[in-house]
Amino acid sequence: MREPSVLGVGLGYRQELREAILDAADSIDFLELITDQYIDMPPHKAVEARELADRFPILLHGVDLSLGTDQPPDTEYVKKIQQLAERTDPEWVSDHLCFTQVPGLNLGQLTPLAFTPETTEIAARNIRLVAQELDRPFAVENISYYFRVPWSTMSEAEFITEVVTRADCHLLLDLTNVLNNATNLGFDAADFLDRIPLERVLQIHLAGGYWQDGVLLDTHSHPVPAQVLELLLDFVPRMPALKAVMIERDQNFPPPAELLAELNGIRQALAPAWPPASPRGGGR
Repeated sequence: MREPSVLGVGLGYRQELREAILDAADSIDFLELITDQYIDMPPHKAVEARELADRFPILLHGVDLSLGTDQPPDTEYVKKIQQLAERTDPEWVSDHLCFTQVPGLNLGQLTPLAFTPETTEIAARNIRLVAQELDRPFAVENISYYFRVPWSTMSEAEFITEVVTRADCHLLLDLTNVLNNATNLGFDAADFLDRIPLERVLQIHLAGGYWQDGVLLDTHSHPVPAQVLELLLDFVPRMPALKAVMIERDQNFPPPAELLAELNGIRQALAPAWPPASPRGGGR
């Protein structure tokens, strides 16, 4: 299996941003595609994926592997992910450390897991099963959640550490999710980051949400908040395997110039601590 390439600073691809992304291709180091938007879809989606892969380095990020479900991953679904990877040649593939379905029912959301030794083993086993079917690296992402499953016996940091260690996989670290969870559930975000294996972080997600009824929501609808950028700058020097940093924006899309300015601002802020953030540092 090939070593992941250093990519730099990029964007999550969204259809609403298509023209802006293509017009500013020289300013975007890579794109992350949502895997499930290109599986079992009309032929024009396959064409789109191939065209984007011809213009940009690509990552694939899924939402429905349901790694925490106590049954093996759907082999046909995993096979389709591999087929998509063969068409788009992503540097790596990722999904979320959560569950989205149980036998006979798709929940339609990223649902938090109980932080227990039993769930740790289930998730690690499923990650290993997925990874062995893919011909490129696999990473798992920490999710945003609004309640702690009552029968949890571990902290989230302990849980993530145990899962990625047992599975021997990479970590896609969503720093906005870290801040949201810390804010909503009353723990210290920096302390959390001190307790997870930062040496396994391959990629970072950044996004912005908003407050509603006293809860900080993960909506990917606003600029990346200053507190998240502070965490980024403080902890990036401790991530020797980091290859990519990106912004996710799913709604409330700003003018293209505003989003590109945010991207470039992150690139400039990161450059002293993380050389791949420098212009053209992503290797394109």
